[in-house]
Amino acid sequence: MVGPRKMHLVAYLKTGPTASYASAWRHPAAPLHDIWDPKRYEHLAQTLEAARFDAGFFADGMGVPDIYKDSFADYLGRGGQLSLLDPMTVLPIMARVTTRLGLGTTLSTTFNKPYQLARSLGSIDLLSGGRAAWNVVTSANDYEARNCGMEEMPPKEARYDRADEVLEACFALWDCWDDDAMVLDRTSGVFADASKVRYANYVGRHVSTRGPMSIPRSPQGRPVIMQAGSSPRGREFAARWAEMIFCSHATKADAVSFRDDMMQRLRACGRAGEDCAVLPSLSVVIGETETIAREKAAFLDTLIDPELVLASSSALLGVDLSTLESAEAAEVAAGSQGVQGSRDRMSQVAKAQGISFAQAVRKPRGLLAGTPAMIADYMEDWFKGGACDGFVLPPTVFPSTYEEFGRMVVPELQRRGLFRTEYAGRTLRENLRDPG
Repeated sequence: MVGPRKMHLVAYLKTGPTASYASAWRHPAAPLHDIWDPKRYEHLAQTLEAARFDAGFFADGMGVPDIYKDSFADYLGRGGQLSLLDPMTVLPIMARVTTRLGLGTTLSTTFNKPYQLARSLGSIDLLSGGRAAWNVVTSANDYEARNCGMEEMPPKEARYDRADEVLEACFALWDCWDDDAMVLDRTSGVFADASKVRYANYVGRHVSTRGPMSIPRSPQGRPVIMQAGSSPRGREFAARWAEMIFCSHATKADAVSFRDDMMQRLRACGRAGEDCAVLPSLSVVIGETETIAREKAAFLDTLIDPELVLASSSALLGVDLSTLESAEAAEVAAGSQGVQGSRDRMSQVAKAQGISFAQAVRKPRGLLAGTPAMIADYMEDWFKGGACDGFVLPPTVFPSTYEEFGRMVVPELQRRGLFRTEYAGRTLRENLRDPG
């Protein structure tokens, strides 16, 4: 029986030294020697599981951003959010040293075919015992399209139309096998009951696949679906498919409005609110005292490279911000590129702080600096105030953010009855439905 409502926590990860906070790789506590060492990812997974996180997922893209000043020099040279490894090679390493932590990656429906997606994700789901998650993206920038044989990104509506079909096809492929199709009976010589395996026979306007898959069903049936679209079409897609929604809002009021809208859209799709967790991003700096926390945050500020901040914002918005000053001009220039959620967040920051859009895109991610109790107060206020169902936490400094959060903030949340003390289920979907 599911108990009282509790928060969900998901870690935002990169296979590189910088996540969402610009220049964090320069911090002396951020290791650089082990980026290609499997032990780095084993330690990460064990740290998150010890803190009882629902999951960690890797943000990923298909290339190196070259939008700012029409070059990748600033983004790459100054250390932006880079995938220095394919996350799909890292997830089995993390699965091997954990038993409950959900493990997710980002894969694009624009560039990948359903059978390839269903096969790879189904394999991770089986290897992890039913703990895989798929952060579904339609991709957002022309540099990614050109790496995948396209001249430019298709219009957003077309990308989401294809994404709907890709999800339909993947679900059909994951449903090719019944749960008990594998027999493995040496005496009778029956390896699998073929009557419990069927063709997918999916045919859409954009994709098709015959099946059946060679991958049996996992303990949770199929990977958990995660999504982050904030445009009207993206929200429509999320309402149909998502079990976790990653979002990024500058204020509590914006977050409440977004979650209210998503709950209405879920009900319109015949789904219940508890079928999908809305998880805004939260970047924290933790100190034993408020003074210590503020000093740590101030030190981080000294590391920030302003050119990297602007190059990163350019990549998110899909437009060279070195030549643009307004949100309207940026949106027009971006065309089919850019992430709507990031554009919304930057506009929200400008409005909330009384600054221009040009100033907002030059600011690094906002940090919540405080004691464990102060951070728990903030999280509790958003959670109980209808702004979220939990949070996605990027590492401000990797991996110490997660180590400190698990050691200091998680016990405070548990003391307040807001977060699990133990996992209730074995699969990721079970733990999402019953947060303990």
